[in-house]
Amino acid sequence: MSVNTTSSTTFQPLAGRVAVVTGASSGIGEASAEKLAELGAQVVVLARRADRLAELVERIEKNGGRAVAIAADVTDAEALKAAAERVDTEFGGADLLLNNAGVMLPAPIEELATDQWKQQIDLNITGLMNAIGAFTPQLVKAGAEKGVADLINTSSIAAQNLFPTFAVYAGTKAYVSHLSRTLRTELGPKKVRVSALEPGIVATELQSHVTDQGAREWLEGSKDTMEWLTPADVAEAVGFIATLPPRVNLQQVTIMPTGQAS
Repeated sequence: MSVNTTSSTTFQPLAGRVAVVTGASSGIGEASAEKLAELGAQVVVLARRADRLAELVERIEKNGGRAVAIAADVTDAEALKAAAERVDTEFGGADLLLNNAGVMLPAPIEELATDQWKQQIDLNITGLMNAIGAFTPQLVKAGAEKGVADLINTSSIAAQNLFPTFAVYAGTKAYVSHLSRTLRTELGPKKVRVSALEPGIVATELQSHVTDQGAREWLEGSKDTMEWLTPADVAEAVGFIATLPPRVNLQQVTIMPTGQAS
């Protein structure tokens, strides 16, 4: 086991916990994996890009944390099941799942960008459900044995607020938020806390995937009126949620740039 030598008495409230982070190769997932490892968790980072995951694991271990990478696509249900089996075999199961993999592809609905509709639904909804299906049994087991487990789903402020051309993306995120609230009623009695994170604009790779010119111009213009959130800002919230006393469940956390009105 690696020893963190960056400080003489590092506070590690998540020591003994096993966290799985999807979408961990960049952005919020990457920053959250580093934060959870800093707090003492054994972190399993999961995404498609094996090279980026290897760099992340190396960085976490260099900073005294513990991490392992599993290259997998969350839209592949069998790959997620195999990942869950590995986590169960090697670490005794996960007690925290940060469901973070997602994509944002806004476009006017009249453009009929059906391939992009499907991509968002497949990743933001089906991929999310694949991870929930694969790891929920482990979370329930951990809740029974440890008295606490966490399912944290990354949603968006778009789940609540209205943004032209973001209809399909917003619809997928509304699904994530409502699913999270409903799952909490089912899993809470089993000591599994369920939280939905709803960030405003965060500087991640999501913006680089946008192909619609109008949406790109709107996003670029917003930089002149506000300072965007960083992935590390959201990661701080993830760490806060996970380290609360087991009796406390933050059901829904909205994180906004100070300058973003809605």
